[in-house]
Amino acid sequence: MPGTIPALLRRNAQMRPNDPAYYEKVNGAWVPSTWSEYWQQTRRAAAALVALGFQPGQTVGILGFNRPEWTISLLAAQAAGGAPVGIYTTNSPSEVQYILHHAESPVVVVENQHQLDKILAVWHELPHLKYVVLMRGTDAPDDERILTWEGFLAKGGTAEEEEVERRVDALKPEDLGTLIYTSGTTGPPKGVMLSHSNLVRTSEIVSGMFGTGPGDTSLSYLPLSHIAEQMFSVHGAITSQYTIYFAESPQKVADNLREVQPTIVFGVPRVWERMYQGVKERLGEATGARKKLAEWAMGVGAQVTALRNRGQEPSGLLALQYRLAERLIFSKVKAALGLSRARICASGAAPVSKDLLEFMGSLDIIIYEVYGQSEGCGPTTWNRPGQTKFGSVGKPLPEVEVRIADDGEILVKGPNVFMGYYKDPEATARTLVDGWLHSGDLGRFDEDGYLYITGRKKDIIITSGGKNIAPANIETALKQLPLVADAVVIGEGQRYLTALISLDMEAAQKFAEEHGIQERENLHLHPTILKTLEEGINQVNQQFARVEHVRNFRVVPTPFSIEGGELTPTLKVKRNVVMERYAELIREMYNEA
Repeated sequence: MPGTIPALLRRNAQMRPNDPAYYEKVNGAWVPSTWSEYWQQTRRAAAALVALGFQPGQTVGILGFNRPEWTISLLAAQAAGGAPVGIYTTNSPSEVQYILHHAESPVVVVENQHQLDKILAVWHELPHLKYVVLMRGTDAPDDERILTWEGFLAKGGTAEEEEVERRVDALKPEDLGTLIYTSGTTGPPKGVMLSHSNLVRTSEIVSGMFGTGPGDTSLSYLPLSHIAEQMFSVHGAITSQYTIYFAESPQKVADNLREVQPTIVFGVPRVWERMYQGVKERLGEATGARKKLAEWAMGVGAQVTALRNRGQEPSGLLALQYRLAERLIFSKVKAALGLSRARICASGAAPVSKDLLEFMGSLDIIIYEVYGQSEGCGPTTWNRPGQTKFGSVGKPLPEVEVRIADDGEILVKGPNVFMGYYKDPEATARTLVDGWLHSGDLGRFDEDGYLYITGRKKDIIITSGGKNIAPANIETALKQLPLVADAVVIGEGQRYLTALISLDMEAAQKFAEEHGIQERENLHLHPTILKTLEEGINQVNQQFARVEHVRNFRVVPTPFSIEGGELTPTLKVKRNVVMERYAELIREMYNEA
């Protein structure tokens, strides 16, 4: 089997030339492109790069939402002997400049005028950048350095395509396959170097765990600059030969899920939380016989899910009840969510609530939580069919070793572990020690070999009483409160913990309407909302030891956001930014004592 991603794509074009590789929405209809067409598009784009002077070992920046040109550009960069560099669409011009300059990209592919404007604003600070390529649908200004997609593809000819074939043949599994820039919660992003071997072998291992293949489909909608979406939508899809649908836009994801009904669905916790809250609200509106039927079905579903998580199937009366519940309740709920055909639902990139997993499981939707990081090519441990414990992040992948260091840090070794950080040997040496990836995460194994994440080393809070507290689990529990979008637990050097709360504005507006609150401008200060939050926090406190109780809180005036600088592009809270920005609120909470 070929050991590089472009060679695997070429293999698919030979083995399954007429099977659909991907679909995109055109004039209201899903239009397929075959594996043969996918390879031809990639080879042509790679030939255009060669014509522009692109050399093996160089990089191509890509800035845009998920669409065929994104993945074709990624694959073309690889086929031309280089590597792609994904950039988040939410990045500011200065952040875009940092990544392109650090990666020394001579070419960047951008989605539209909005993203082009970012490049134009910083091009004078990009000495390596020679060309900008626009994805379809955007006109190029009168500048020979800026090419339309069609004009770009026209650059390559037969000679360049033959050169591409030679470069693909010359690629080695140990060559750089992709550069993933971390989201930078504590400093400038670092370029994670993943080899073709990392990408292919990890994809093969995951495919073996879940049995993915040509009959599977997945919707591509999360940022392709993130390793998880790149693995699902590109490397895993090509390795397993399954079909990708490109979502029309972030706003159309829910509609597209219902249209496509994919078999593989990956979501970050916030995606599953929105589904969870939506279903809970609908079920909460049920009354009488409908309510009793739903409660009965969910009780059956919970029993069946518990069996299946242990590798068993229902039998006898429970099997009959399950079939009835499936027909009356589960099938309708799953179809409404776009999950009627889903056989692999996964959650990753951040902790997800055990309550959410159990609730969705009671509706016959088993979500397999995965743990890992960019430096581990995405997955390190994963719950899987027949081997799932809600609340854990599963067992290590086959061929992957995981151990817990004396200080509780999770260490990883295996074919998924990265090559190092691009142009940063010092950071590489700190993170890769004797072949072991030092994850920075804290965890523990239970007696059955399931891993539980207990926090981040850098986030540990040491109180004035000397207690070490990992805030992650407390924050995850607080985020389950209906009014809470994000929470940051504080307490370094203090006698007790406090929290900064960011409101879920959609939920807060609905709450205000239901409670007759007329003043909508300062909901973060409204007594009814504060009282409800206080009651919820007191309930959350009961889940934890007394030293872990949140004793006071403040609601920030505006929700945390990417644009505001409090969230990374992957929606992780930048704790340092939040604590610096709201230092006065924090002082106020402790002064009250």
